[in-house]
Amino acid sequence: MTNLAFGLTALAVLGLLLFTPFSRSPLWRATVTPLASIIGSGFLVSAPLLAREFGGYAAPAMALLIVTAWALGWTIRYNIRVVEPLLKEGGDKLLSSVEEISHLVLTFAYFVSVAYYLALLGQFLLASVGHPSDTIARAIAIALVVGLALLGWTGGAARVARLERYATALNLAVISGFLVALALHGAGLISAGQSVLPPAGKASLASLPVLLGLLIVVQGFETTRFTGADFPAATRIKAMRYAQIVSGLVYVIFFLLLSPLYGDLARGSGVAEVITVSALVAPALPLSLAVAAMGSQLSASVADSLGNVGLIREITHGKIDARHGYTLVGLIGTGILIATEVTGVIALASRAFALFYALQALVAFEAARKRPGETARSVAFLALAMLAAAVFFFGTPAG
Repeated sequence: MTNLAFGLTALAVLGLLLFTPFSRSPLWRATVTPLASIIGSGFLVSAPLLAREFGGYAAPAMALLIVTAWALGWTIRYNIRVVEPLLKEGGDKLLSSVEEISHLVLTFAYFVSVAYYLALLGQFLLASVGHPSDTIARAIAIALVVGLALLGWTGGAARVARLERYATALNLAVISGFLVALALHGAGLISAGQSVLPPAGKASLASLPVLLGLLIVVQGFETTRFTGADFPAATRIKAMRYAQIVSGLVYVIFFLLLSPLYGDLARGSGVAEVITVSALVAPALPLSLAVAAMGSQLSASVADSLGNVGLIREITHGKIDARHGYTLVGLIGTGILIATEVTGVIALASRAFALFYALQALVAFEAARKRPGETARSVAFLALAMLAAAVFFFGTPAG
């Protein structure tokens, strides 16, 4: 019954996202990139880490991450609406300088995120065949990042990136089916007289840096900031808002429905433990989740590498072309993977993006403080810059 419900739900959502007029609308095309980046495989990664660190408080911890991401998204939306026109005018040198520094930081963040996505892909691949190994997963990730660099060198990355729409649709379809399967699993436990309540919650000040180190799992909304060539500001702002609302709801519902399995997740040792534990819900889930997750990670890594190469070319004023940009992606990505454990890559990626958000919040602060009637808003932006800076300085790996 659960297998059937999962399959029917996944097929229905896949059809909706690929074959309806809605799927071809400009708003959905603008929404799909940030939504794919935010939702990706973050729910698979965050569940075991938060279950181990927070126990029954995992869902509130995730909700806190989502609220933090929403506030940072508000900052980016302000910059799309207000700061972009100011930057085009070019009269404010301080504003332009902080913006350019944030682009340098984002370049490094993209280097880390490509390594992050491919490290997870290796973990998911091994989890799907029942042979988890951090060493082999790292070797797979290094091979993939080298392959991605070679693909970019030959000009093939742009063609692979066109598959993002299909990878995102598949991932969202599988997630939707998984939520339905979890709901049926919970209903079955209740009907059998078993508890669906989460285990006892646990939290301490030492847990806060771990939570901050997971910002990467709700990151991705900022991608709309750099799609101005394809969509007007109003569409990008609306798309980011929708992407954050949908992904936030998915995360919260997922963590609530997953409550009966927190104990099993906490006993696991890997970031891909959800794939293993999902077999307790329905036999079809582990392979389905692994395939969708691997497709999502590959698509996201290609998309981020494309964005990074574009930023490198822009920052260097064309002195580093696309082919050499991909060489940097391969070299730096390989170095990160060799030097860092998977949970360390997650925390490093979170800190890199947090620094970008801190600089973007400072850009918003600088713009707002000069606008009449926006004193309170400028103070809020400054507070968000300090919060993002705290993530940068104090975010740590879990476990």
